[in-house]
Amino acid sequence: MGRPPGPTELGGANATLSYGALNYDPRAAPSPPDLASMLEPRIQQHFFESADLSYQAAEAMARPIGDAAQAIVDCITSGGRVWVHGRGVAQAPAQLLGAALSGRFERDRPGLAAMVLAIDPLLLSTPPEALADAPAVTQLRVLGQPGDVLVAFALRPDDGLLASLVEAAHDREMSAIVVAGREPGSTTLRGNAQMPMAETDIWIGVPHERAARVCELQLLTLHALCDAVDLQLLGDADL
Repeated sequence: MGRPPGPTELGGANATLSYGALNYDPRAAPSPPDLASMLEPRIQQHFFESADLSYQAAEAMARPIGDAAQAIVDCITSGGRVWVHGRGVAQAPAQLLGAALSGRFERDRPGLAAMVLAIDPLLLSTPPEALADAPAVTQLRVLGQPGDVLVAFALRPDDGLLASLVEAAHDREMSAIVVAGREPGSTTLRGNAQMPMAETDIWIGVPHERAARVCELQLLTLHALCDAVDLQLLGDADL
């Protein structure tokens, strides 16, 4: 089997890369104006879908988000700690929530006792199976205390690591707040999620299964959650 041509074989180390080796015909590519006209509707569709989903989900998600904010405030004011977790693309809202609570969201206030659980790079592409010995689960079992709150972000409700985290939280007499998307092909928010939810737990279901839409709603959820927490701690204010 032949090897791909190196830089010198394509005209030297300083030469411009030739598309010949890639079987690419520049003449077959659409001209810039045509390309823009093709891309603009597709790009706009992302904004339309995201806006429609936010509008449709607002009523159903408002109550559990409000309940979650109350649970976090009750935990913090009682001397507890908020533990936050997310893996894969769900790391982003988890990291942002941890920073907003321990630092600030939109208004200055003392930092709140919140910490993002350990993220193991080996788990980023791991299939959704039971992961009871994952670093984040071990950390929660060791450091979590009764009265603490777990906030877990996941793309799908049947994520095995999510189930292990919630189970660990229950073992430590903690409450769990889950922010998860919808399982593909399921007509219900929790789908086939195999995890016991305690009476004090809160499920914030994103009514969509596409990862991009779920991430957008999770980001909006954490913004609404942080604003509701600050409202209870600091009172109303014009921003």
